[in-house]
Amino acid sequence: MYDNRSGNEELRAFTRSVTGALADLWPDATSAGEPRWSALHALAVEQGWFELGEAGAAEHLVALARLLGERACPLLVEDAYVASRLLPELAGDLASGRRRVALRRGSQSRPLVPAGAGLTDMLIVDMTAGRVALAPVRDIEEVPGLPEPTWSRVSVGEPVGQAVDPAMLEEALSLVRLTSAARLTGAVERAHRLSVTHATTRRQFGRPIGAFGAVQQRVAACHIDVTAQSALIDEAVQSLASGEPLMACALAARHARDRSAAVLAGAQHTLGAIGYFDEHEVAWLFRFVHAELTRLREIERALPEALRLERMLLAHERPLPRLSLGAQAEALRAEIRSLLDDHRDGDGFDIEGLRAAAADAGVFALAWPREYGGRGASLEEQVVVNEEMKYAGGPVDRAMSATMLIGHSLLRHGTDQQRAAFLPLLRDGRLAFCLGYSEPEAGSDLASLSTRAVRDGDDWVINGQKLWTTRAHTASHVWLAVRTDPEARPRHAGITIFLVPMDTPGITVHQHRALSGEISCTVFYDDVRVPDSMRVGEVDGGWRVITDALAAERVLMGGVAATLLSHFDALLDQLRGAAAPAAADLDRLAALAARLQAARTLVVAATRGMDGDEARLLGPVSAVLSGDLAEDFGRLALDLLGVEGLAAGRFEGMLRLAPMYVIGGGTNDVQRGIIARGLGLPRE
Repeated sequence: MYDNRSGNEELRAFTRSVTGALADLWPDATSAGEPRWSALHALAVEQGWFELGEAGAAEHLVALARLLGERACPLLVEDAYVASRLLPELAGDLASGRRRVALRRGSQSRPLVPAGAGLTDMLIVDMTAGRVALAPVRDIEEVPGLPEPTWSRVSVGEPVGQAVDPAMLEEALSLVRLTSAARLTGAVERAHRLSVTHATTRRQFGRPIGAFGAVQQRVAACHIDVTAQSALIDEAVQSLASGEPLMACALAARHARDRSAAVLAGAQHTLGAIGYFDEHEVAWLFRFVHAELTRLREIERALPEALRLERMLLAHERPLPRLSLGAQAEALRAEIRSLLDDHRDGDGFDIEGLRAAAADAGVFALAWPREYGGRGASLEEQVVVNEEMKYAGGPVDRAMSATMLIGHSLLRHGTDQQRAAFLPLLRDGRLAFCLGYSEPEAGSDLASLSTRAVRDGDDWVINGQKLWTTRAHTASHVWLAVRTDPEARPRHAGITIFLVPMDTPGITVHQHRALSGEISCTVFYDDVRVPDSMRVGEVDGGWRVITDALAAERVLMGGVAATLLSHFDALLDQLRGAAAPAAADLDRLAALAARLQAARTLVVAATRGMDGDEARLLGPVSAVLSGDLAEDFGRLALDLLGVEGLAAGRFEGMLRLAPMYVIGGGTNDVQRGIIARGLGLPRE
């Protein structure tokens, strides 16, 4: 599961310390049934959890909130943090435990708060006036209901207020939103992990329940939401350090608000009756998540208009926070933007001029070793170039795809003659290729392909059919996967790759117009004779070549998100110049913005050195998230723009293209199956 909390040794030590401290006192969510408040507060004082505000240790606070969320523990650490930041004179009393503060999250005169035992003060924030007030607690009355431990209704005395810096107030409320989202994330991560374990061990009808397709799809959907939510929180923590937290924290909170209940429900449905009884942690996490969600909504309702996510989106030209990939990558971003600006032609580009300039700058051979004319670029730099090109509308998309999908494999598996023939074309952006993978009986399942190549002396004779071969009608070459050993086992063995000129006799192309207007083709191969010199890699070793050709996935996975970001910014531009959308539509826009930022954030996560199962799952997680998002975005754009959105242009075109993001490269159902198996669920 994606988790970047352990990004530095100090934070790792802190999380180990918290986990160890809670091991006996509040080890898991079932401890919420018998809370030991006095001992817990004493532990918090001893461990210095109420000193985090004075130290400005926001990253540690968020990590602590996630760990408490895993255990359904509503200890008010963030309230003490905020109080000590806004009223520094309280820091000593808060750290020592002499005073315990709760932040009033709504406007009720007698608010309901968790962890009421021993509460001494209520902190009241007035954003409009730029003031905070501290009111002494007069009475605490436990109110039984959904939350466990029971929440309390608090009566307070006369508040004493003072003015504070409005920027500090904004930061404090942003942190409260983020901490609530972190609690929710910790809770649903725990519920999700428990459900995954259950799905691999619980047997029904003679097999593990995780072998059933419906369970796999549900578990994968929950994993996508949890991964996205976790990535948004980590990105928001980074924004606190950069001094620009408002939007990032609002996006993380919105995603947590929208998806936490669904993840919890998915986990509970997988667990079945086991998760319905109080002996199981998820029954207590259920209470905690729904109580925390209500609390988060309460503070968001109390926010001033300017701090509401939908209003922030419309107030800024490019509102979603920039995700920095490091100084070197950002310098390259500036170079690519300048290159694009130099070749703009009205609403489009001088494509040939841009291609030539990009080739001269080594953009197409970006990641290649310098001895092959490349720039030896890092993964971060490759991601930046792909993002900027996609945001601009993919003006040299074919050349970019060719170098990323074919160039890398030729460098590793091609012969000297192949590299001499094709690398210069790829480096100059002049190889018009198409991808010969999908077949009538082998769409996403490449291991089942049946197009056959039979050795005949120094040649191979190819027979078969390929479907949905995009741009085959204008391609000079096809990167073709064929079966050379029909008896090979396992299924992915016995496949070989050829790079074949499309004018080879025996190749017939039939064009089909897609919903998007794009031309894709059925390509027939009838006794197509190709020399062995066109083979790339070993005979029957094509699976390794295919895998290497897909090594660019972590770069390409950001393409859909960057494209959608471009559409999103354009939609906001149109909305700013039109009548104000309905509140419900603005709310949908805010929800979509959080999902879009999550998709973008996962691209950054993929560049941060993760490996193993985490890295392998990020590709399909991002694919499903982005594909679903594209369809939802296309529909929302038309709902917001009305009938004018139906006219030929960006948004109706984007809606027609959206299904391809769900289908192309392996349908979302297939991708969710890959995610489920990556989590350890068995095959059906």
